[in-house]
Amino acid sequence: IEIYSLHVDCKVTSRFAHTVITSKISNRANESREVAFEVELPKTAFITNFSMSIDGKVYPGIIKEKASAQKEYDTAVSHGQSAGLVKITGRKLEQFHVSVSIAAASKVAFELTYEELLKRQLGKFELLIKVQPKQLVKHFQIDVHIFEPQGIRFLETDSTFMTNELTKALTKVQSETKAHILFKPTVDQQKINPELDETLLNGDFVVRYDVKRGATAGDIQIVNGYFVHYFAPREMPVFPKNVIFVIDQSGSMAGRKIEQTRDALLKILQDLRPEDHFSFITFNSKVVEWKSSLLQATAENVASAAEFVQTLSAGGGTDINRALLTAVSVLGKAERLPERSVSMIILLTDGQPTSGESNVEVIQENIQKAVDGKYALFCLGFGFDVSYKFLEKMALSNGGIARRIYENADAALQLQGFYQEVATPILMKIEMQYPENAIEGLTKNNFKLFFEGSEIIVSAKISNDLDLLPVEIKAQSHTGNLTLKEEANVKEKEEVFQNQSYIFGNFIERLWAYLTIQQLLEKSISAEDNDQKTLEARALELSLQYSFVTPLTSMVVTKPAGQQQTELANKPTEAG
Repeated sequence: IEIYSLHVDCKVTSRFAHTVITSKISNRANESREVAFEVELPKTAFITNFSMSIDGKVYPGIIKEKASAQKEYDTAVSHGQSAGLVKITGRKLEQFHVSVSIAAASKVAFELTYEELLKRQLGKFELLIKVQPKQLVKHFQIDVHIFEPQGIRFLETDSTFMTNELTKALTKVQSETKAHILFKPTVDQQKINPELDETLLNGDFVVRYDVKRGATAGDIQIVNGYFVHYFAPREMPVFPKNVIFVIDQSGSMAGRKIEQTRDALLKILQDLRPEDHFSFITFNSKVVEWKSSLLQATAENVASAAEFVQTLSAGGGTDINRALLTAVSVLGKAERLPERSVSMIILLTDGQPTSGESNVEVIQENIQKAVDGKYALFCLGFGFDVSYKFLEKMALSNGGIARRIYENADAALQLQGFYQEVATPILMKIEMQYPENAIEGLTKNNFKLFFEGSEIIVSAKISNDLDLLPVEIKAQSHTGNLTLKEEANVKEKEEVFQNQSYIFGNFIERLWAYLTIQQLLEKSISAEDNDQKTLEARALELSLQYSFVTPLTSMVVTKPAGQQQTELANKPTEAG
């Protein structure tokens, strides 16, 4: 089986990435063989298209509602389930895998398309391309085009498999607003050594960049009647934080996990700012407060906390309910905290609640009532024994987010990385306002907190006759209340993209659909049953309209006669 061509074609237009992977394979054997197409793609992406063509005949993937696709599939395959075509393979990636049998001397071309909105984290956007051909490929290339009308501030490529020889196959061309990256190694350059037919290409190929920003009310871009508004203020004073770390030290944390937790907390302590206040609550079946109140992050207090962290050991049950309620009450009775400050609780746990209240719905209710919108709750689930669904619902209901920490060598770095994302709150209560009568389908436009290094994105459809789109941003900063205003000239903005030949014309509309679906799905996690159905119905409608494989849709992949006729590609979620 020879992969004679493998192309990764990626176009990023104003953060929206459209990637097409084409693999051409021939069967050089003198009998029919099973040929596999295996691609890892970012979890944040939605597959939008797949097809295979065998000797000129095309077999397209068709996107349908998940429930009805499953029904058809079950009828077709009455003898038990075969696994879906997509599964989560790691912290950032999921794998799409399909195989088909082709005759001797036949050729097959696979083509997979996926789209995602790149999310700014710690001051940069990251485009991740997984490279794993598992053999030398005659025509191999990665072709990335980036167009950012705001201007590209910096751009770097990084890879886990580069050698001096492979670097020669990499070219970067960059102008004010555009970048083109081409990686096209010859067969000889792909070899681990000249004698062996083994490939070096195995790992991540990453492009990182950021855009230029003026000191205004963000940047508005408009195409075909849809706008997107990016807002990422910089150089603003940081709010002091009041943070309580709630750390699980039940039996299952013993060994490597508690060690990695200690390592991460020691580094996080060093990152606290002198004006921050902090404390620790540890729990197993018992809940222990390190101090009865929050302490200021002076050098002395941080040193004493570091000593405490080094003594953390594990044993016993898991009383998540009481641990979190204790954290809320410590924040509630705290005195002498800075007047304008941000209070947050960071929970790290690796298991289900087993001690005290163990009904997750009761816990969720208790915590939501206690937090009462005053604090942000972040839930970190360590490993795969946690109920991620429970943690995610609890976090989203209380103004925070959940994150799974993978049990790898870099778990301490994952914990630290998460802390860095929330370490610098610079705005609170952000409202992005637009003229109500002139827009429809507005995505989320109120945000509780804005952290430095991230970005707020709002998108909507504009009514036809609008010449000027006025926007107003209201927010609270550490030094006072903030109002920013701006007007976008619709015609001028539309012209920016007009002469960009490689841009698909409705990309902001697709960006709007992608963002709307993501937000509807996120909202449905913490919604009541009836609302949940409404939110999911709307998300399903958009998924089908714009052909995205989301948790509510399936792609039905058909194969030539005589083989298992249909298979399903579903979107896996972190909550499983």
